[in-house]
Amino acid sequence: MRFTLHDFDLQLAFPWAVAGPRRSPGKTAAPQVFVRLEHEGQVAWGEAAPPERYGESRASVRQFLERVDPARLGIGDLDAVEHYLESLETGHRSAKAAVNTALVDLAARRAGRRLCDYLGLGFTEGRHVTCYSIGLDEPDILRRKIQAADPYPILKLKMGGDHDEETLQIVRLIAPDKWVRIDANEGWKSRELALRRLEWLAGDGRVELVEQPLPAAADPADQVWLKERSPLPLFADESYHDENDIAPARQGFHGVNVKLVKAGGPRAAMRALQAARGAGLQTMIGCMIESSLLISAAAHLAELADYLDLDGSLLITNDPFRGVTADLGRLSFARAASPHGLGVQPANPSFQ
Repeated sequence: MRFTLHDFDLQLAFPWAVAGPRRSPGKTAAPQVFVRLEHEGQVAWGEAAPPERYGESRASVRQFLERVDPARLGIGDLDAVEHYLESLETGHRSAKAAVNTALVDLAARRAGRRLCDYLGLGFTEGRHVTCYSIGLDEPDILRRKIQAADPYPILKLKMGGDHDEETLQIVRLIAPDKWVRIDANEGWKSRELALRRLEWLAGDGRVELVEQPLPAAADPADQVWLKERSPLPLFADESYHDENDIAPARQGFHGVNVKLVKAGGPRAAMRALQAARGAGLQTMIGCMIESSLLISAAAHLAELADYLDLDGSLLITNDPFRGVTADLGRLSFARAASPHGLGVQPANPSFQ
């Protein structure tokens, strides 16, 4: 098993900013680390999109991955590989997701199957639609972002800042009838403020759901209080990483947002989705700023989701991979770059 790492900066079409405890000026690039596995003539890929929210960075990803012994990687016992990676150090979920993604890509390729079929899920063409995210920004940039999102039927608005009302007003001037999803990114600091915001949003009439209204570190009783009174469905994001978080998620939320970089890879994300569905929660599959590689990996789990937020590759200008497509927001593997595994191939010469 040959194991190599590639650094690459994804360039954003617009600066990207969200609310939350680590709010910073809008970033213009997302530093990724790609993992390339080669075994018996077959090549597979993984991607680490390190979330600053959880203290990860390109440096921390590399520090972890450089400790991985390729001899301990194999497709014969993927559970054993996950246990091995966990034994190196806790956390580092995006780095582990990169390795685990590459391994399931390799396993599915060797089996001559798409990942969704290898996992026993399948994929229904024409069914799965992603929203398109609009980050926090100044009014003139917001207008440009909303106009750029015109082909997509559902918007996801980042809120939790000082100008939530103005953000929605601008959206309704340009896209009066579109359904929107709201992501507060832990930005509403008290349950009373969050409830006022939720009641205001419900008055719009075309808001589907709200993600993470309160900080993940908030008193769980406050989240339960808010769920009991909320006029809109509440989804856990920062409060739900994997199936171990199912009990508080069930008490405080109506649904969960599962991301590969939070869970640790496609198989861990699948378990997190199945646990949530088994607990009667609605499910969303989300993403960070990611290339088509990681977006494709997540899309293979779409049959387990009620909602999709897989637009990371739509927000960048230099996607180094080709994979799942999203014409008018509708995900499709019909024109996938490869018929097996993740369905991806490098589009950037440096990855050949």
